Amino acid sequence: MFFRRQSHNHEEDDSSQRDAKLSELRAALGPLSGRSLRYCTDACLKRYLEARNWNVDKAKKMLEETLNWRATYKPEEIRWHEVAHEGETGKVSRADFHDQFGRTVLIMRPGMQNTKSAENNIRHIVYLIENALLNLREGQEQMSWLIDFTGWSINTHVPVKTARDILYILQNHYPERLAICIPYNPPRIFEAFWKVVKYFLDPKTFQKVKFVYPKNKESVEVMKSLFDVENLPSEFGGKATLKYDHVEFSRMMEEDDLKTASYWGI
Repeated sequence: MFFRRQSHNHEEDDSSQRDAKLSELRAALGPLSGRSLRYCTDACLKRYLEARNWNVDKAKKMLEETLNWRATYKPEEIRWHEVAHEGETGKVSRADFHDQFGRTVLIMRPGMQNTKSAENNIRHIVYLIENALLNLREGQEQMSWLIDFTGWSINTHVPVKTARDILYILQNHYPERLAICIPYNPPRIFEAFWKVVKYFLDPKTFQKVKFVYPKNKESVEVMKSLFDVENLPSEFGGKATLKYDHVEFSRMMEEDDLKTASYWGI
């Protein structure tokens, strides 16, 4: 009984300390207005603190850099019609199912790469990250990524620099938004690409990358613990069929663009 009470008190102390750091970070940021104020919810500030191990100064620096990036890049103003050509093959799309924890799922199919513009590729993925977050279930803050390597080759892969830039944006401007990334059954030739790309991952993100191979029983169990196999496409070991209808997907995105505009007051 004594040990339980001691553990409970420790949790209370830890929670109080985190609340204090949250207040400290908000005070350090100073007055906010407009979209910056809308962006900087308590949950948002906690994600930046978590990403920087609850160091207020580091979290403040990271968050201010994001606010500057958002003010310049304006991710919330990107509309589907601006990036729709990038999505014609379904190389990145939002799944029509959530994982077992209610997280939005982004499906990536690098073998379906259809353009060469790094800037447009990045803009497309940023749009879909914003869209994934818009469609999170209540109480959920993170998304899951599934990567299907069907058709992937050295000729179709995203250039290393583009991959690095995407990872930089994900890690620095969407901290603690990725729950897990699953490269499913990558070909052996992918190992050379991975050896380079993995050095761009911070330790927290690196831990979230889980390679799954259909012949490896343990990794298959990972999929079963995260997804309902009835909804999961066969490309990832499930029973569903992965279909991408660009017209239908475009209709969904255009509807979501209205939600985005409403959320940000645009």
